[in-house]
Amino acid sequence: MAPRNLTRDAEFFLLGLSEKQELQHLIFGLFLSMYLITVFGNLLIILTVSSDSHLHTPMYFFLSNLSFVDICFTSTTIPKMLWNIQTQSQVITYEGCMTQMFFFMLFAGLDIFLLTVMAYDRFVAICHPLHYMVIMNSKICGILVLVSWIISVLDSLLQTLMVLRLSFCREVKIPHYYCEVKLLIQLACSDNFLNDMVMYFAAGLLGVGPFAGILYSYSKIASSIHRISSVQGKYKAFSTCASHLSVVSLFYCTGLGVYLSSAATYSSHSTATMSVMYTVVTPMLNPFIYSLRNKDIKRALNSFFRMPPRKGLLVFH
Repeated sequence: MAPRNLTRDAEFFLLGLSEKQELQHLIFGLFLSMYLITVFGNLLIILTVSSDSHLHTPMYFFLSNLSFVDICFTSTTIPKMLWNIQTQSQVITYEGCMTQMFFFMLFAGLDIFLLTVMAYDRFVAICHPLHYMVIMNSKICGILVLVSWIISVLDSLLQTLMVLRLSFCREVKIPHYYCEVKLLIQLACSDNFLNDMVMYFAAGLLGVGPFAGILYSYSKIASSIHRISSVQGKYKAFSTCASHLSVVSLFYCTGLGVYLSSAATYSSHSTATMSVMYTVVTPMLNPFIYSLRNKDIKRALNSFFRMPPRKGLLVFH
């Protein structure tokens, strides 16, 4: 007998990273710490950029948008997981699951598009420095961010509507700490062929397309840097995009690691553990990467906290 469609009465359970009770306090403390570091670190980047007029440039405009998106990205999953651990409950409502899935895909897509836009910004800055402020004017920057939002919202809305058409049985146990679209499609008790097609098409289009754009931008950047004769000039040009390149590498390498691990193992808990790298660790590390490798951010942070520069250091205004 085929299972009845009990979606309206279905109970959804997030099984988390581990079902071992002795590990729950450790997981709670670890993720609470990482979440607080992520929120305060990215919030500090936003406040620093907004408070320093020297940082009111396209690159830092995109960086502050990325920091905002990273705060939202982690906030869609971690607070619910912490609440479940604290209350010793794994339940999430059907509506809550769909909402979480929508916003998770929205901010994940925005992360990808903003990293692509930032790569284009570095391409213009290094390959066309004399026309940089003309090409990357405030109107163009606003349009690029707006288009990123529109595409991400449409993609997330489409995939969420596709999941809403699926039927689920009475108990839906999700072996993850958030409602992941691929797992939900697999756990549905109705035909999911169309959902799989849409999901893989969207992943290919919105994943491969921006990544190709980043590779193209950096190939042009590498070519331009190679043509610079002086070593100091090469270093200065490379240093302007080193932070962004580090963040891109971290995001895509961890994302690829999750994809390969899910393809190589049948353990959903292992995949969930790997996904922590790009859903939590990467947004947490972004502020450190940009603050430690960027002199402008360091100077602005010193100014923000009103810390006088150390003696012997030359400060440019």
